[in-house]
Amino acid sequence: MNNVKLKDNAALFADIEDIISSGGRIQLRVKGYSMRPMLRNDRDLACLAPIPADGLRRGMIVLFRYRGKHVLHRIRRIEGDTLVMKGDGNYRQRETVEKSAVVAYAEAIERDGVRIEYRSATWQRLSAASLMRKHARTLYMDCRNALKRIVGHTA
Repeated sequence: MNNVKLKDNAALFADIEDIISSGGRIQLRVKGYSMRPMLRNDRDLACLAPIPADGLRRGMIVLFRYRGKHVLHRIRRIEGDTLVMKGDGNYRQRETVEKSAVVAYAEAIERDGVRIEYRSATWQRLSAASLMRKHARTLYMDCRNALKRIVGHTA
């Protein structure tokens, strides 16, 4: 019989921050759809680790604090000490945070029992496909919204 402990999110993420800040690593099951198709809800594990010695980079998937919550999204831009974050599955929403809000980065994901390392060729292919799908979806949504405005004005 498994001994299951229930914790609220605040306590869970406080523990995660303690583990990461002391140099530890942790696997966290992905919840939500904002990073799909790169990360799948309730299926993939994000393998979180302290920020690497060479620092944060554009394209990294990181866990960060945002408006009282913890979010796992991709770094889209780095502007000095400010990061612009965005989920691969988000249409327009983005977050702007200071580098100090970053708790950990995804050094790997585990999918169907297979570990996919950050910087591996498989990770790069998955990231490229996820971002291409995001760009196609954004173009589709922009065109659809523009068409609705045009049709709405002529009706």
